[in-house]
Amino acid sequence: MAVSSSLVISPRELRSDLYSYSYQDNSKTPLVISLLSSLIDRTLTRNQRISRKASPASYSSCGGGKTHIFDCREIPDLTIQSYLERIFRYTKAGPSVYVVAYVYIDRFCQFNPGFKISLTNVHRLLITTIMIASKYVEDLNYKNSYFAKVGGLETEDLNRLELEFLFLMGFKLHVNVSVFESYCCHLEREVSFGGGYQIEKALRCAEEIKSGQMIVQDPNHHHHHQFAEILL
Repeated sequence: MAVSSSLVISPRELRSDLYSYSYQDNSKTPLVISLLSSLIDRTLTRNQRISRKASPASYSSCGGGKTHIFDCREIPDLTIQSYLERIFRYTKAGPSVYVVAYVYIDRFCQFNPGFKISLTNVHRLLITTIMIASKYVEDLNYKNSYFAKVGGLETEDLNRLELEFLFLMGFKLHVNVSVFESYCCHLEREVSFGGGYQIEKALRCAEEIKSGQMIVQDPNHHHHHQFAEILL
């Protein structure tokens, strides 16, 4: 039975987590995941509020043709926080990966102003950007087929999402040190407000996550992970 508790994140803790994260077998979920989840949840709330005020025709018409590839058939029954925790649990991507994914999401929205993050596209957008960011940041990575299984997609679907995302971004994936630092500072400002960042978090039974010695593994080796079925 889940018990609710409050976790307070300070800017110093976030900074330490981002730059001194320890890759161990029992590594806890990076603090940046809760922040990214909160930022996206607020964006979703804002976009839903705007869509209710706008006429259905005007709001739907600004979605942009090619970005509709991120829309899923049904809204997944997973919160953003749970989805990000799932991705970390099975890929163990470090904190910097989520910061770079955050940069990519921000750039994507800037390059495609008609695109609005919504409940129907956010999960696909997240797994795509995190996978691409992992390829950019990490030395060794899982295959697309593994990320697809973690994210609840077919491999062919994730391949198409990756390719479409790259073209819609103009392949502008480079994130220099100053850009990375500016997004870290933005996250720090988020936790600084009110002297700390209050997060309601359910205490879950710890699940074994893969070794810190990241190697590219065959996702067909079922003895490493067992996945809950989700479909995006």
